[in-house]
Amino acid sequence: MNPTTAAPTNASATAAFTAPVYNAKGRMDRSHLLRQHMPLVRKLAHQMMAKLPASVELDDLIQVGMMGLNDAISRFDATAGAQFETFATQRIKGSMLDELRSLDWMSRGDRKLQRDIESAVHRLEQRLHRAPNESEIAAELQMPLDDYQEMLGRVRGTQIVHLEDMGSSEDNGDDFLDRHVADEGANPMALLQDHRMRQALVDAIKNLPEREQLVMSLYYEQDMNLKEIALVLKVTESRVCQLHSQSIARLRSRLRAW
Repeated sequence: MNPTTAAPTNASATAAFTAPVYNAKGRMDRSHLLRQHMPLVRKLAHQMMAKLPASVELDDLIQVGMMGLNDAISRFDATAGAQFETFATQRIKGSMLDELRSLDWMSRGDRKLQRDIESAVHRLEQRLHRAPNESEIAAELQMPLDDYQEMLGRVRGTQIVHLEDMGSSEDNGDDFLDRHVADEGANPMALLQDHRMRQALVDAIKNLPEREQLVMSLYYEQDMNLKEIALVLKVTESRVCQLHSQSIARLRSRLRAW
């Protein structure tokens, strides 16, 4: 029998293959939990990267997320009745958001650019009765196509639904990151649980240009990151970022009524 595949014959050998969640002192095994939940940190970091500018490094976000995971292990109280993964997710997201706030990564000017793009798309759709192409959007914004594509890279994909869309003023100084809270109950995306909202979103996605539909499908349905999508489309990662940002702008324009 191959020794590398032989089954363990005693309790100590079994322990070598599967580390316990709790150590001999009855405390949570920190090293085991860090290894076990590292994929969760990476997943959350990749999800958040689509909402961030290119200047934010994925590795930095993962490092901060690991710090949040470590903090979750220290603070977790099993007697409270919560699942560790649920608790850890909150702490990991919180650590990432705190770090991004400290970087002040997205200025009010960039948020205005988002709204400018959405407004241009909305005006063109009203006039053309179809989805405008990039050149038409750039012309509506009175800028060269290259400058428009650079703008898309700066705003780098946003949420489809923001709290400011639900009645708050655009001039009240709210922080974009405050719309990415870890508390699921405060997440505006909960609106998508409403059947009519979901159907409106599905219809809006069907009206996206074919390539942008593919980007949205690969990202949200296939759970692929921007680098993987770039390989599928045979374009640069920055180009995928531009297509994603433009898709979100189109969807937000279509969903204004909500």
